[in-house]
Amino acid sequence: MRILITNDDGVDAPGIAIMAEIAAALSDDVWIVAPDGNQSGAGHRFTLGRELALEQLGPKRFAVIGGSPADCVVAGMTHLLGDRPADLVLSGVNAGQNLGDIVNCSGTAAGAREGALQGAIGIAMSQAIDYEKSHTIDWSNATRFGAATVEAILRSKGDEDVFYNVNFPACEPGEVNGIAAVPHQRFSRSAFRYHPSDSHSAFYVSIPETPQPLDPGADFEILRRQNTITVTPFALQQSEARALATLAGMRLSPDRQS
Repeated sequence: MRILITNDDGVDAPGIAIMAEIAAALSDDVWIVAPDGNQSGAGHRFTLGRELALEQLGPKRFAVIGGSPADCVVAGMTHLLGDRPADLVLSGVNAGQNLGDIVNCSGTAAGAREGALQGAIGIAMSQAIDYEKSHTIDWSNATRFGAATVEAILRSKGDEDVFYNVNFPACEPGEVNGIAAVPHQRFSRSAFRYHPSDSHSAFYVSIPETPQPLDPGADFEILRRQNTITVTPFALQQSEARALATLAGMRLSPDRQS
């Protein structure tokens, strides 16, 4: 199995070293193509109309200067890996959880999504942090359970047109309560808000609080309250079937047609 690794925290981030260990337990053909710096929150952005550069940092290890995770996957799958693109694209391990609607802006998730769009199996991985206790990340669960989680997905997956989002809980490894396939938390509103800066007329976009209520059966609560490794499949075909059916009868008003 040929594996391509990317992330959104940068090619030198500690999480990508963890992912390299995970991949090495699965294959001896592992490539790393990642941004040269932090691209958190980049989502599925492509760098269009501006040149990018590849820098080789070692055997099968490259940085894309100024590039996004999606850019990195494209460079790897359609150029660096030649006529044999990766079978599996692993994105992460992200420092901090990627849950609920926040996945929509996640560069980590986008790396896995682009991998799936390019024809590989795409899996995004994140190690949760309990921010109420500490902002220091403990990678123990990603390290201990990462390879087994990938193998579990590969054994169980069907032929659905999806990519997978994985989160490891912030607890001691002995407290991990298995693995579960769960839906993502659909928030009642966007979690992102305007946050004023101390600088005049400046502001931040941040997540000051988690929108409520939370579904006890969705990824956010299963990860936090049950210490379970969560796996959420996301569809690549995003057209909503019920909305299509609802809109099927729509017509232009005759008096509005020119």
